Amino acid sequence: MSDHDALPAAFSQRVGERLRAIRRQKRLSLHDVEAASNQEFKASVLGAYERGERAISVLRLQRLARIYDVPVDQLLPEDGQQRSRTTVEKGHKVAIDLTRLARMNGEQFALLARYLRLIQVQRQDFNGKVLTVRNGDLMAIACLLGIDLDEAATTLEELGLRFQPA
Repeated sequence: MSDHDALPAAFSQRVGERLRAIRRQKRLSLHDVEAASNQEFKASVLGAYERGERAISVLRLQRLARIYDVPVDQLLPEDGQQRSRTTVEKGHKVAIDLTRLARMNGEQFALLARYLRLIQVQRQDFNGKVLTVRNGDLMAIACLLGIDLDEAATTLEELGLRFQPA
């Protein structure tokens, strides 16, 4: 295999991994997809796509997205490029001042505090003063606060909830 062939093969492998992950999230077997597609997607062919042995065409990818009920781009692997301007870059983390949050009143702050406690339990991180959130967490926080993701870090800072080391 030449270097020219290696790149498409690697991409097909990543697409296949993504196809398998979505199918499994939907709790579908290969045969379930075959049946749901009225035999358009044979289990063996879908398996070959998922293993990266065959490349899937754009049209078939679109039809598979309809069967899975997801946007087409969700069947593609991450391209490694930043998708949002507020995606926290490495080294630029968003840390939330839990002490300050505990003193705030209001339903949205109570929801935020509960969400952050859940993260603490999942991570087994109980220092209780500061919690660094990841990009996915920041998206959920934006939803809780009723703001766009692009505004999340700034809004947390304006509310005095973004921890600023002395």
